[in-house]
Amino acid sequence: MKLDILAVGVHPDDVELSCSGTVLKHIALGKKVGILDLTCGELGTRGSGELRLIEAQDAAKILGVSVRDNLKMADGFFKNDQAHQLEIIKKIRQYQPEIVLCNAVSDRHPDHGRAAQLVSEACFYSGLRKVETMLDGVAQTAWRPKAVYHYIQDHQLKPDFVVDITPFMEKKMEAIKAFKSQFYDPNSKEPESPISVKNFFDVVKGKNAVFGRDAGFEFAEGFNVERSIGVTDLFQIK
Repeated sequence: MKLDILAVGVHPDDVELSCSGTVLKHIALGKKVGILDLTCGELGTRGSGELRLIEAQDAAKILGVSVRDNLKMADGFFKNDQAHQLEIIKKIRQYQPEIVLCNAVSDRHPDHGRAAQLVSEACFYSGLRKVETMLDGVAQTAWRPKAVYHYIQDHQLKPDFVVDITPFMEKKMEAIKAFKSQFYDPNSKEPESPISVKNFFDVVKGKNAVFGRDAGFEFAEGFNVERSIGVTDLFQIK
């Protein structure tokens, strides 16, 4: 299956929290979008890796993505090395996305920045024909996405561009709430985490409102880029 966009998150729920409005928007535009989770999020304060996998599939149904995959790397202890890069390269070559969305370049959780670098480098090496990979016993063809964009997560990074997600904000919140184990539950006996506080959903919407404000959108998601953005028409800039 060839995808237009592959959204990569090191933990299940990274994509939902940070760029699912953009995912929903492009699916509505007729694009094929998939999600690749690198780990099961098994080190999370709440829930378990097994439960996160179930919740991830529930969220995938809400979003309407074409595929959701998981590489089951070790949460917290994966490395940016050849072995881990090759696993991602196989998926890039399998799905052949034009655009890859991935974790923030810098963030509160150390996994996020490390995953950003890992995925970015894998996207580059995926385009080198001398890097050989096999899928189901068949040699894969080299493929390099046209662009890698890093969604913004916890840190208040300045976005290089924002995407208007106003019509999709409520659906985004529905997809986030599929990860029930991670968020506020007055009956939970598990420890509190930074995302399980009662007002966290208000924080998510508030952050998207801040991203949208400067561009004249009600809600937006912010991204950082690895290269200059080209513009062909000044009047199309919001």
